[in-house]
Amino acid sequence: MCNPAATQAQLSYVGQDVRRIPSVLSKLYGNRVHALDMSYNCLTSLQELSNFPHLIELILDNNQLSDSIVLPYIRSLHTLSLNKNNIKNLDLLLTKIEHNLPNLRYLSLLGNLACPNQLSDSEKDEEDYQRYRYYVIYRLPNLQFLDSRPVCNEERKEAAQKGKYMKIIRPSHIVNDNNDDSSEENFNYSPLPTLVKTAQDHQGNFNIFTIES
Repeated sequence: MCNPAATQAQLSYVGQDVRRIPSVLSKLYGNRVHALDMSYNCLTSLQELSNFPHLIELILDNNQLSDSIVLPYIRSLHTLSLNKNNIKNLDLLLTKIEHNLPNLRYLSLLGNLACPNQLSDSEKDEEDYQRYRYYVIYRLPNLQFLDSRPVCNEERKEAAQKGKYMKIIRPSHIVNDNNDDSSEENFNYSPLPTLVKTAQDHQGNFNIFTIES
């Protein structure tokens, strides 16, 4: 097993091709970790996530997570990044977030069919994407940042008035082309604002941990 790098309350386990969060990580670090980065793996399940009860930031970009994922109740979670996964059902995901992540402020879904922009569907335009934003903000009114930009006051007003009518209905025949890297070859998946990831967030108490296989 690769040695995970951990700084103050932060654990990074990136690019290890795992399908599940290794149980050894949750056993050793779960109660201490505030930020978890599991990007560039092959995750299809978040089964061990309930063993990280103090998470504030969770980065799950470039995995294989689908509509079947189970999000445990994590009251402290503030930031969730799910870019470039296999999420298609926006309503289902938002319901899970509403019930289990009550304090979420930062959400990014770029590169999923649930997020209708040109990165996931070449036929979508800015109007489609804006309707999606209104609907997400309507469902999650406490969001401060969605995908690549902050939520502005004008969007909040529009979402409160019209958001419930902006529900996205996706044709069932659409095939997710997430395995095609050409569309995001030059796209930088760094949607979260700098205030979330500052130097202070990554300094601190934990040293580099070594896990013996």
